[in-house]
Amino acid sequence: MSEANWYVVHTYSGYENKVKANIEKMIENRGLQDQIIEVSVPMQEVIEVKNGVRKRVQKKMFPGYVLLNMVMNDDVWYVVRNTRGVTGFVGPDSKQPVPLSDSEMKSMGIKDDTVEVDFEVGDTVTVISGVWEGTSGPIKQINAHKQIVTISVDMFGRETPVEISFNEVRISK
Repeated sequence: MSEANWYVVHTYSGYENKVKANIEKMIENRGLQDQIIEVSVPMQEVIEVKNGVRKRVQKKMFPGYVLLNMVMNDDVWYVVRNTRGVTGFVGPDSKQPVPLSDSEMKSMGIKDDTVEVDFEVGDTVTVISGVWEGTSGPIKQINAHKQIVTISVDMFGRETPVEISFNEVRISK
């Protein structure tokens, strides 16, 4: 499988969050979770002064644009390009979108934090906090990008997959 890269999609102004929701729904409906990894509308916190009152608000860093971390292929290109509210990919040719370079990613403040973990698929872990605290189970899947593991727990006599954050698990001894 090809490597995922970040791409930029142009949207109608004010439709960024709607486009994000539409793409996420398409990912779920078409089972594209392994090809479109993340959909992002970068926000930044700013202080606005209105009528003499200072207030912290979230503003879009790039109005009219949505960022996608995805594996580019014809199917994914078609799904994203034909999503309601999308006007096209950013690049010299809308048929061949150009991924963002590492330097562009850094200048925009987008970090791709990779976390090193000391467990792998098949290891048994114990949940140390949250709703599932005290539960143990084998790791079935690791999603480093979202920083979650899927473990299999016994619930009502059935094996049930549960997603747990990296910082909520530790390897069982």
